[in-house]
Amino acid sequence: MKERLLDIEHLHVELPPRDRRAAPRTVIHDASLSVAPGESVGLVGESGSGKSMTTKAVMGLLPRGAVATGKVGFRGHSILDMKGRELADFRAQRVAMIYQDPRAHINPLRTVGDFLVEGVVASRMMRRAEALEAACALLRDVGVPDPERRIAQYPHQLSGGLLQRMMIVMALLPSPELILADEPTTALDMTVQSDVMAILAEQIRERSLGMLFITHDLDLAAAVTDSLAVMYAGVVVEHGPAADIYAAPRHPYTAALLASRPSPTSVRRPVSIPGRPVSAFEVGEGCVFASRCAHATGQCRTQRPAPRRVGARTVACHHAEELEPALREGARA
Repeated sequence: MKERLLDIEHLHVELPPRDRRAAPRTVIHDASLSVAPGESVGLVGESGSGKSMTTKAVMGLLPRGAVATGKVGFRGHSILDMKGRELADFRAQRVAMIYQDPRAHINPLRTVGDFLVEGVVASRMMRRAEALEAACALLRDVGVPDPERRIAQYPHQLSGGLLQRMMIVMALLPSPELILADEPTTALDMTVQSDVMAILAEQIRERSLGMLFITHDLDLAAAVTDSLAVMYAGVVVEHGPAADIYAAPRHPYTAALLASRPSPTSVRRPVSIPGRPVSAFEVGEGCVFASRCAHATGQCRTQRPAPRRVGARTVACHHAEELEPALREGARA
């Protein structure tokens, strides 16, 4: 059995209502996944599915008043129970975040070098001169020439691809064990996306880091991760090896996502998912995908399926086995 770096089991999160007379709003119903050292896990789903809230739970950054139950563990320690100095040290040294838009997270009035070393200097992990030297070495590792010149520049002097490399270096500088990558290539064109993901994958592999890769893009996630967790309306509906899920989805939502994407090998028209995405607090007692699922039965509308093992993966669907041939064909059509 693999050693687990990050272990999320049956995470459930409720937020306090704006109106005190109203009931709390559920934003995550049931999320379970794990990340091992050296493993990349993709967390995939539409907007509002709960991906970002899951990431906030991992960072210990849930909104004030949020109530979280279940387990979010890091090397056997509960992140949900961390407070004060322990939580600050965890964020500064053990886990790092790569955001989707580097320009939104870099102060345009300060140099790139200031941005790169601010965290490790403020947490007293390194002296400034030592941190700048380490940053230059990392910049060379991620393919940035003349790093001494680059760290003296300002953000507006760098392209989007170079800035995203800076984000990767900032995340790697404290030598974390876990990387959370939140749509790290969304703001980049396709060619630069490929370069950035190749660099990130190489660093993850060489340093034996764990990575949770959050994205809307199922094709990209399947190409760059070892396993996938597909999330809808606050539930991880399917979790397993990326290649297996991509080739033969077992949950209707996963199959619908695959069918809705443009095909690189055929001229078929993408098939849109009927209805609209729903948030976790909008769903009823049944399966969270029942209102949009062409295969939903009366049981699906009244009884929420618990995640269960189906072969090498976990699936939250009452009819996963019987639907497998139809879902495989629909995803390929």
